Amino acid sequence: QVQLVESGGDLVQPGGSLTLSCVFSGSILDSDVMGWYRQAPGKQRELIAIIRNGDFATYPDSMKGRFTISRDDAKKTVYLQMTNLSAEDTAVYYCNAYIIRMSGRYDYWGQGTQVTVSS
Repeated sequence: QVQLVESGGDLVQPGGSLTLSCVFSGSILDSDVMGWYRQAPGKQRELIAIIRNGDFATYPDSMKGRFTISRDDAKKTVYLQMTNLSAEDTAVYYCNAYIIRMSGRYDYWGQGTQVTVSS
């Protein structure tokens, strides 16, 4: 059973930085895609970044520059570094694992961690 547990969400001032962590357990391979998403109040969940095969990361154009995803499979942790935060970054941040096996495709989510950017 795959489980994802996010942590690191906090209240941070505009211009500040924050690093989120996602500890994963269960059968997740280095080749499986893991990612970070966020959902602001009244908005759809949006992709921030995905990573697989250790350090192969992909970002939507809108997320390039201020977000960095990294992964430490030895620690079973995925990180999201965020810089120069603004009020628009206020959201619940979710960790995701997308797993493809012979038995099918599986999408797992953590419970989310709240990031609030405010002075």
